[in-house]
Amino acid sequence: MPPNVSLPAGRTGPNDTGAGTLTSSIRIRLRTPARLRNLELFLLLLAGALGLGAMALGQLGMTGETDAGILWSFAILGVFVLAFHVVLRVVAPNADPFILPIVSTLNGIGIGMIYRLDLYSGTTGWASDGVRQIVWTAIAIAAAIAVVIAFRNHRVLQRYRYIAMFIGIVLLLLPLLPGIGREVNGARVWINIGVASFQPGELAKIALAVFFAGYLVTARDTLSLVGKKVLGIRFPRMRDLGPILVIWAAAMAVLVFQRDLGTSLLYFGLFLVMLYVATARVGWIILGLVLFIGGAVIASQTLGYVNGRFNAWLDAFNPAVYDSVGGSYQLVQGLFGMASGGLLGNGWGLGRPDLTPLAKSDYIFAALGEELGLAGVFAILALMLILVSRGFRIGFNGQDDFGRLLAVGLSFVIALQVFIVIGGVTRVIPLTGLTTPFLAAGGSSLLANWVIAALLLRLSDTVRNQPRVVVSP
Repeated sequence: MPPNVSLPAGRTGPNDTGAGTLTSSIRIRLRTPARLRNLELFLLLLAGALGLGAMALGQLGMTGETDAGILWSFAILGVFVLAFHVVLRVVAPNADPFILPIVSTLNGIGIGMIYRLDLYSGTTGWASDGVRQIVWTAIAIAAAIAVVIAFRNHRVLQRYRYIAMFIGIVLLLLPLLPGIGREVNGARVWINIGVASFQPGELAKIALAVFFAGYLVTARDTLSLVGKKVLGIRFPRMRDLGPILVIWAAAMAVLVFQRDLGTSLLYFGLFLVMLYVATARVGWIILGLVLFIGGAVIASQTLGYVNGRFNAWLDAFNPAVYDSVGGSYQLVQGLFGMASGGLLGNGWGLGRPDLTPLAKSDYIFAALGEELGLAGVFAILALMLILVSRGFRIGFNGQDDFGRLLAVGLSFVIALQVFIVIGGVTRVIPLTGLTTPFLAAGGSSLLANWVIAALLLRLSDTVRNQPRVVVSP
């Protein structure tokens, strides 16, 4: 037997052909997927109970009674999630068992808070953001199921990297088109599609992650091995700066024309991190940070809306800034709300998060902090951290470079978006218009993030199914 090939579990050599050993090997192969999916089912039941409890407690806290109708509507989502679980048992039995329960838990908590705010405002039916969020969640789960079924092997996506690039650019440009583009709160990142509005940039980040992964697999040797050293750090040649300059220009265009600092940072940060993972060159990180920070500083001095965000961040408690149009009122209200929550919170349904503008979307983290306290938001952040770490683990265990880069890119885009949103809400960085993944109201964000979760599940199944070779020293 060749010395560099590992044997199946239970086999020790060419003469070991006993029926018992073969049976043990088969049992190990069959039981591992079953254990993963059974663990997933158990965690999904806990996630469903937590989400349903959040809905019921919100009703009890606000009205003193429960509405069976909306609880049944939420329970229908449980059927969609269980259907997703069944699909994974059939088409991706080795998929990661923690991703689906985590995103279901976060989604359920978000729906509970949104519906609790609806109760305070008195909105019902389709006018209720909570009802719309339930419908969008069902659509997002159905799309995620379709992704898992359609893409049996993630390597297929590498063939269409340039198509993904084209789709990403088109999605970025759509809000700028007259007639369908729509400006909300000063940012032109929405389009009207019939009776609903949609934010195409949320889907663009997935398309761009696919393109970046496919491009960097083919170009990483040139980008990582060639260049001059300055103070011990190897910087790229001028001729190799094309990709990063193009992405930087696109990020600046989003900042200037769409007036969206958060989305601009998200796209550029995604490419920069994937570039570093592909090349392991610190020079790219330094160069990229200099480019983006320089562009943001220039924009803050020349563009009024960016300057307003910076002033509200630096001098939030100044009465002149607090009372000005587009000032720091929202930021300060969110900070006061989280401060009133303290360590353990005011209790679900017992706070006043409605006093903060956009508490259902941009500021849902502040609303959760007010009612769940520091302990509650730490638990939510821990779930986010586990989700991102599972994605990084999938990338680390992958054996093909495209899958590794794609898993890291998709995981990092969630991590960066969480940092941008929560950093803005807590006044660590200037406030942006992004939404917290899986928690905030918004159909486009939900759809994009559920598709990301589906791609990570598909990648994790491929990683566990791939043959492993052990090389002897």
